[in-house]
Amino acid sequence: QVQLKESGGGLVQAGGSLRVSCAASGRTSSITAMGWFRQAPGKEREFVAAITWIGGSRYYADSVKGRFAISRDNAKNTLYLQMNSLQSEDTGVYYCAEMESVTAAQAMLSPDYYDNWGQGTQVTVSS
Repeated sequence: QVQLKESGGGLVQAGGSLRVSCAASGRTSSITAMGWFRQAPGKEREFVAAITWIGGSRYYADSVKGRFAISRDNAKNTLYLQMNSLQSEDTGVYYCAEMESVTAAQAMLSPDYYDNWGQGTQVTVSS
């Protein structure tokens, strides 16, 4: 099984930047894609970004395109999310997740197809 641990969350002013990380351990050879999701209070968990582990194909939610960048370091088994021009609407708990069988690109946009999740890291953007 794969274990995931997020780090790097915190409090930032609107317009600022933050980078969150996700370290994977365990059976990392089974990872085919990883993603970031977020959940604001009272709202459902929503897709933010995803990346295939080998090819590096990237997918973003429309709300973060041009502001966020997902990347990975395969040697370190670490996933990153660079967040720029942060807005109050970006506030929430950010979760990383890993997928072990990518059937279609569309599957990476849904939390239902991910196999393991981290505990989450809080990102708060003050206006």
